[in-house]
Amino acid sequence: MAGFTGVFPVYNIKFKIGLKGLSSTDVDLVNIADMETFGIKIDGKAETWTSFDTAGWERSLMTSKAFSVDLKGKRNVGDPGNDYVAATAWKDGLDCSGKAQILFPDGAKVDFNCVIDVKNVAGGDAKNVAPLEFELKGDGKPQYTPAPKTV
Repeated sequence: MAGFTGVFPVYNIKFKIGLKGLSSTDVDLVNIADMETFGIKIDGKAETWTSFDTAGWERSLMTSKAFSVDLKGKRNVGDPGNDYVAATAWKDGLDCSGKAQILFPDGAKVDFNCVIDVKNVAGGDAKNVAPLEFELKGDGKPQYTPAPKTV
């Protein structure tokens, strides 16, 4: 959809996870089936100060950021991305670290290292479909690639 402009349905945003943890390359990135909702949270941290030459007006500088992506959906046994994420529920340390990617409809993308924090892997009411809920916690600076310029 490079060159896309205008509003778009949220389902056009794609999330991928690397099946080989931190050693994943682009060919190891797969979609995560049956995700229903998501939220991207960016938490900027700014340092503020008031110097004598600002006549009492505070200055600020963004000194660090953190981000995370919350995803909620259904547990889909047999889907490689869904299985990979679900399996990290029972792991710890670097076995929960990996690579992920967000693809936007305009062609922009974000590639990042993350820690996969599974929150719910099968709970719910007897009449529900088993959920898969997790957070991808950014580990370091993400690589943002802007959408290709349209001519």
